[in-house]
Amino acid sequence: MFWVPLLLLAWAIAGISCLRLCLAAVRDAAAGDAAGGRRGLTLYEAAFLSGGPARVADVTLVAMARQRRLLLAHTGWATVVDPRGRDDVERSVIGAIGPDGQSPIAPVRKAAAATEAVRALADRLVGAGLAVPEGAGRSVGEAVRRLRLAAPAVAGLGAVALLMPVPSEMPRLLVALWFALPLVFTLGCLAVARFEAHPASRWASPAGQRLLDAARRAAAGDTDDDRAYLTSVAVRGVHAVGEPQVREAFAHREPGPGW
Repeated sequence: MFWVPLLLLAWAIAGISCLRLCLAAVRDAAAGDAAGGRRGLTLYEAAFLSGGPARVADVTLVAMARQRRLLLAHTGWATVVDPRGRDDVERSVIGAIGPDGQSPIAPVRKAAAATEAVRALADRLVGAGLAVPEGAGRSVGEAVRRLRLAAPAVAGLGAVALLMPVPSEMPRLLVALWFALPLVFTLGCLAVARFEAHPASRWASPAGQRLLDAARRAAAGDTDDDRAYLTSVAVRGVHAVGEPQVREAFAHREPGPGW
């Protein structure tokens, strides 16, 4: 009966992995209920949930450039035209450009993404249940990834039990069937998660992703062209920028998360 401890271990791996998935789904459902009263996302919130802090810096640069308060040259430099920021994020971008009023976009983007204004935005979204906490391993996406690792682990334990040259009173076929139970259980949980769980996102929780979907639909039918344009940049990134000079300016920046 040497295989029994291996079977118990296989059940433990399968059970704990599926339990984590269920708990993560319950937490996300609770967060979705808490966020259900929100009417929509601001431009900065949509940008953060789509691409993180770097996307917030991007959409701020593009918005200020469209308002002629910032000049984005095709050489990859940003120049301040109006040094008066209208909110904390704009003031952070202006501060990142520096006292000379001119700087390459790449370091501006990096510095602005790390400012207190963007961190405060992230904290508000996490507190509202719309964003995934940084470094947290309790999201549905993380639980699904661990469940995917559990399936080969259970199969591997079954293979060890069958291949070990130790005499057993039970036929190997029955041993294989016993190990098939936790494997089927794990694969069944994965199948349910695939059809029921919202696709995993690095930044947005399932509740945040639902609001992002609503923002995309609203932007598509928005009669305010400027708002729709900036929302498109927020959710899609600078690939959605229409001006060739602005696209060329961002082409000089350093690659990073959310690009």
